[in-house]
Amino acid sequence: MLNLLLAIIVSASIDSTTLFLGDQTQLRLQAVTAREQRVQMPVYGEYLIPGIEIVRRTQVDSTLLPDGRLQLSQQLTITSFQDSLFAIAPIPFYTDGDTAYSRPLMLNVVQPFEMDSTAAITDIKPIQKAPVWTWGILRWVVLLLVLALLGTGIYYLLRHIRDGRSLLQPYVHKEPERPAEEVALEKLDTIREEKIWQAGREKDYHTQLTDVVREYIGKRFDVHSTEKTSDETLREMKTVLKEQKELYTGLSQMLQLADLIKFAKWKATPDENERSLQTAYRFVQETTPHNEDKEEDKL
Repeated sequence: MLNLLLAIIVSASIDSTTLFLGDQTQLRLQAVTAREQRVQMPVYGEYLIPGIEIVRRTQVDSTLLPDGRLQLSQQLTITSFQDSLFAIAPIPFYTDGDTAYSRPLMLNVVQPFEMDSTAAITDIKPIQKAPVWTWGILRWVVLLLVLALLGTGIYYLLRHIRDGRSLLQPYVHKEPERPAEEVALEKLDTIREEKIWQAGREKDYHTQLTDVVREYIGKRFDVHSTEKTSDETLREMKTVLKEQKELYTGLSQMLQLADLIKFAKWKATPDENERSLQTAYRFVQETTPHNEDKEEDKL
């Protein structure tokens, strides 16, 4: 399934074109181009097309071929819970103001069993009461209380050890940490003022930018993004931002562009550099809790 546009060759293929309902298969995307030519791989949200869900996706992988060309590859795991024959339109790959398309694909999803409409309808069995095991319940209650007391004691012991204080020394309340959004916006302001990508340090610029966003995600959503790949981060954030699809798409494009620059020696345009900064600002601002939400959290 190939389509040739200028010096780029793109392809899209499905490992299995026939699936049982709920099964999964791999959609493989590939683009082969000259090293100096810029290519943006397709970006999808939760669904490939209506009825076909994207379960997970790999990070875009770049490989330098023996002939000097660059090969970009990505793998999407897809599934469907709809018994139907799906026609997948040509998939677009964007390059230097033009668009290259793969050939269209077909995916047939079938139900693996038939419903028996001739079976007799039977009554629902009456509800039966299980015997109450009083001693068993009491034993579990006592065990839970003992574990709770033990856990509380261990917690305070470790906190005293961590703070280097004696067990007889009273605990001193520490000032709360600064809000995650305040710290993130301050760091973004610093990055904007330093203008390091204008000085040719484009890789450092995108590294600092994504580090700020990843730290903010960790503090705001308890998603340890600094320890995860972009693909793992996006997979967890898809659930968090399920009502903010446009925000999720912007985050996805920013992380993928940073990966291309850091690992595939991609050269971004000034507009892309500026857009990544604006995307970071918007992500922090639009996920910052409102005052009403903060008051509810306190209650």
